[in-house]
This record gives sequence, C-alpha cells and structure tokens, in this order.
Amino acid sequence: MKVLLDTNALMVPGQFGVDLFEGLEELGFREFLVPRPVLRELAALVSLAESRRDRTAARIGLALADRCEILEASGEADDAILNLALESGASVFTNDKELKKKLSTRGVTVIHLRQRRRLEIANRKEF
Repeated sequence: MKVLLDTNALMVPGQFGVDLFEGLEELGFREFLVPRPVLRELAALVSLAESRRDRTAARIGLALADRCEILEASGEADDAILNLALESGASVFTNDKELKKKLSTRGVTVIHLRQRRRLEIANRKEF
C-alpha cells in the first residue's frame, strides 16, 4: 500500500524517536511518497524553525525523504497532499488536525502518531 508523508510525519523520528518506516510497514505500507512542497517546507524549517529541536527534526526529515519517492506537485504542501491522495488512492500520514479532517471527509485513510510513540490508522477506508 502507498502512503503520502506530510512535513510533520517526516519530523516524527527527530521529535519523538519513533521509527517512521518500521511503524508504517507494520501497518502494511510499503510505498512511501513525498510531494515536492513537503521538501520545501522541511528545507525552510531547517533554517527558520524557532526551536533547535524542530530544526534538527526537519534536518532528519529531509534525510529520511531520500528513502521515499518524490512526487512533483505545485502549491502548498497540504493542497498537494490532498490532491495526490485523491488522485492516487494513497493513504496519508499527518498529525495536522485540519488536514486530517479534510482528508477524512473525502474518504482518505489517515495515519497519525498516537501517544507520541506509535503510529495508528485514524480512519480506514476499504483497500
């Protein structure tokens, strides 16, 4: 199964020490996709994030994105994720409340971090 990764999803390992890929594989995901706007957000956070912890997490996120397929997309990251999920049928890993709501109302399966230590499918569509 395919999963699109949001900016905050790629920062989870640096913020909480959770193995992103292992957790997703345990849920059955094998294809990891990152829209280009997510890479732009991470790059900006490396230098602009207020906390050192977030700058480090963004740097780790950029490194982890090297293990993913990069998808060309325009616009803001959230819009790109929503459009790509609807076009491809991929699930989305995000902790962004607004994005989770938009995705769920459109029938997209959403994965999120639960209790800062494990990944969980928040809603599930039929695969």
